[in-house]
Amino acid sequence: MSQPYRTASGGRVDRAKAVRFTFDGKAYEGQAGDTLASALLANGVHLMGRSFKYHRPRGVLGAGAEEPNALVGVSRGRGRYTPNLRATQVEIYEGLVAESQNRWPSLAFDIGEMNNMAPPGLLSAGFYYKTFMGPGTAWKTVYEPMIRKAAGLGVIPKEPDPDHYTHRYAHCDVLVVGAGAAGLAAALAASEGGARVILCDENPEMGGGLLDEPGATVDGKPAVAWAAEAVATLASRPNVTLLTRTQAFGYYAQNFLGLAQRLTEHLAILPAHAPRERMWKVRARQVVLATGAIEQPLVFPDNDRPGIMLAGAARTYLNRYGVKPGERAVVFTVDDTGYAAAVDLAKAGVSIAAIVDVREEPGEAAAHAANAAALRIVTSAVITGTSGRLRVSGVEIGKVGADGSVRPVERVPCDCVLMAGGWVPAVHLFSQSRGKLRYDETRGIYVPGASSPIQAAASAGACNGAFGLAAAIAEGSAAGAAAAGRSAPATTPAVTGEIPPVGGGFRGAVPHHRDPQKVKAFVDFQNDVTAKDIKLAVREGFRSIEHVKRYTTTGMATDQGKTSNMNGLAIAASALEKPVPQVGLTTFRPPYTPVTFGSFAGHSRDHLFDPVRKTATHAWAQAQGAVFEDVGLWKRAWYFPRGAEDMHAAVARECRTVRGSVGIFDASTLGKIEVVGPDAAEFMNRLYTNPWAKLEPGRCRYGLMLNEQGFVMDDGVIGRLAPDRFHVTTTTGGAPRVLAHMEDYLQTEFTDLKVWLTSTTEQWAVIAVQGPNARKVLEPLVEGIDISREAMPHMSVREGRICGAPTRLFRVSFTGELGFEVNVPADYGLAVWEAIWAEGQKHGMAAYGTETMHVLRAEKGYIIVGQETDGTVTPNDLGLDWAIGKAKPDFVGKRSLARPDMLKADRKQLVGLLTVDPAVVLEEGAQITETATPIRGKPALGHVTSSYLSPTRERSIALALLARGRARMGARVYIPMPAGPIEAVVTEPIFHDKDGSRLDG
Repeated sequence: MSQPYRTASGGRVDRAKAVRFTFDGKAYEGQAGDTLASALLANGVHLMGRSFKYHRPRGVLGAGAEEPNALVGVSRGRGRYTPNLRATQVEIYEGLVAESQNRWPSLAFDIGEMNNMAPPGLLSAGFYYKTFMGPGTAWKTVYEPMIRKAAGLGVIPKEPDPDHYTHRYAHCDVLVVGAGAAGLAAALAASEGGARVILCDENPEMGGGLLDEPGATVDGKPAVAWAAEAVATLASRPNVTLLTRTQAFGYYAQNFLGLAQRLTEHLAILPAHAPRERMWKVRARQVVLATGAIEQPLVFPDNDRPGIMLAGAARTYLNRYGVKPGERAVVFTVDDTGYAAAVDLAKAGVSIAAIVDVREEPGEAAAHAANAAALRIVTSAVITGTSGRLRVSGVEIGKVGADGSVRPVERVPCDCVLMAGGWVPAVHLFSQSRGKLRYDETRGIYVPGASSPIQAAASAGACNGAFGLAAAIAEGSAAGAAAAGRSAPATTPAVTGEIPPVGGGFRGAVPHHRDPQKVKAFVDFQNDVTAKDIKLAVREGFRSIEHVKRYTTTGMATDQGKTSNMNGLAIAASALEKPVPQVGLTTFRPPYTPVTFGSFAGHSRDHLFDPVRKTATHAWAQAQGAVFEDVGLWKRAWYFPRGAEDMHAAVARECRTVRGSVGIFDASTLGKIEVVGPDAAEFMNRLYTNPWAKLEPGRCRYGLMLNEQGFVMDDGVIGRLAPDRFHVTTTTGGAPRVLAHMEDYLQTEFTDLKVWLTSTTEQWAVIAVQGPNARKVLEPLVEGIDISREAMPHMSVREGRICGAPTRLFRVSFTGELGFEVNVPADYGLAVWEAIWAEGQKHGMAAYGTETMHVLRAEKGYIIVGQETDGTVTPNDLGLDWAIGKAKPDFVGKRSLARPDMLKADRKQLVGLLTVDPAVVLEEGAQITETATPIRGKPALGHVTSSYLSPTRERSIALALLARGRARMGARVYIPMPAGPIEAVVTEPIFHDKDGSRLDG
């Protein structure tokens, strides 16, 4: 028989379909439906990995997401290599290629195992804090390279991932997480009244623990048959969505959950264009958590050898996969589930050498079943050690006396050890939902307590502490009905023939007679954290379990403490001589299990990683030889070189043309928001510093927006089109932030206002025509609008047509020259631009880019939010007190402006700088000091925000934020640079046309 540990019958695998695969280059055969772990066990392979620190041989511990040891890399070729997959969840397929990790040169002979022979204490908890202290020169040359080489488990893929991943948003009335007994019952009860239900489970087949339970019956049917019937019923209901291979990894605010669905990982041949994984982003009205419980290992000397696994996992391998974990087993148990595993294995032909029970008396039903199978029971006993190297070969058993002392009694040969350390509820998602956990002193487990008031969640079944099958189904039915808005389910399935678990199990280190400093009793199997490591952390002063966790790395492995946290907590509590709840509880953070980067990224990769937004004139600018720059997600023309011009020459020409005649600029990327409604003016009054109630339709105003702290958040020109309608412009990068800010206040604070907000950024192409001849260029093209100086003064807006296209024409300027901004629907943008360009050639028009725009606005002292602001700048700092409505009763940020810190005399204020040497252009961001050779450690006075060579002034200019800037007019300051300090004079921040006469042409 090619699979010596495969049972002759039973299990849920397809025995008629053999599947060939390789592990570490050796060929094996399994059956369709196997996981890699179950298939390797069927072939007698227990050694599957190496531990992280000591590189000790490790075998499979569990059968699901809790697995800390059997981590593998799976390769499909062509860049499809995934490290750190749990062999317990990798479904085998024809041609699967898997390899072990963290070993060299081979899994059986690993040089790294020498770490295991290090002297006691050398690699103990926190050794890295104590070892890598000196000499200082050794960190970069010795310690860091060594740590980086040793860090990690699997190998990072070298090639790009050729697969693609998708996202899907979904809403439902009830989301049920977990399709075991409680989850199926909840989904049935919730959906029978028509509620929209999503049921997800991480496994390929729904049923959970029912698939491992051969003895129980539900509604008179075998548990497995009832589960299959329940799934079929749910699948037939149109209001139910069933998601297998789908892990609920995170529970976020307002019943928003993240689900990671594996779509093609289990297939031998990948369908063309099929996504590898799908991330579901689900908003649920109600959530029922039926996430089950996790069996805990026992902490005893040498408890980590291959062949030592959880009893529940062994039962899963036997009843679900038809695989025996060994030929001769010792069951080490603290509750009755160990007996259920022993009885099942004995029926399958596994010799049970002994059931070693920590308790004085097992449960009556459990003892009866074991005695009926003629199994040897040793009570008040513990395992005090194991033997074997690459697989366990025997155990030492000791008897526990009344005083807690342990007396060695015998050695028992075996090839597998099954640990039944009790069960703990999987409360991870409940805790992520901000629910409060409650410690059950009697059973030594944490169970869900009060749910978060901002979430609508209920827990049912084993994750709620209801370990018995009948109780789990009853809780699931009740929770599902309540989630769907009904007082009770129509029916509750009846359960018979179960052997319920008793209590929560044993927590902490098992007593033994051996020298505690010479043995390793593992708590965290992957990170090689032992019981003595945790005790050492306590001795060294750590009191909170969060600190103990970080010092020892307990629970920080890829399994996130699923099999180690509770034992670690109990050991720390014992060492501190405190009750467990007083030591604290580690935080359950998402994701529940690792999620691939691809799932998070979805389609946001390669050319879609940073989407490119182009204006309507992009192709025209390209044809004109424009050089582009990225501004947010937009591609914007930076400058338009002619012939051999470099950027400085092109910008100088563009600036002179705008100042002397006329220029054209694409301003389409400015954010645009339509604010509409009978309360639109009041809404604007509350969001902006300026007054808006008396602004007449057809007029514009500069708008200044503050955040709650009183700091400048955004600005822009705002036109009032009608009493109930405003056209709001924002900075290019600030558009989404401003819209979100508006929506936030409208939906949470200003719910009394009747206002609607619409983003129109992409709907309007904006063409800025600036310069003394701007009016002459537009007059032949504009229809139905008088754009004369008298009819359309500065800061006004009119609606009409241009070149036959509808337009919103603004008389505004960001250059200080006569200016208009032509807004037309984006589809007309290019045609209107070309018409204006053709007319402009009569006046020597030049197209100019963002660099010229920056120079022109700096010459006029116009600020750019994000350049002259850094999140700590107030209107007064910028000299914008005039933009604050003095008579306004309130606006967002107003009260913050009166804080003492906002009124300090030494605040940084916007000023201009002129270098003593006019040819020297300062670097933006450069620090400013009072002296040429500042004292080390003394704070700088401020920094340069904008700096250019001004073609208009024929010299360098700069804007800066400077402490007490307005009081320093005429003073000299210094800008320290590597080549020496640069001297500059503080001036007003306006370098051109201070009286503003050029705005009227």
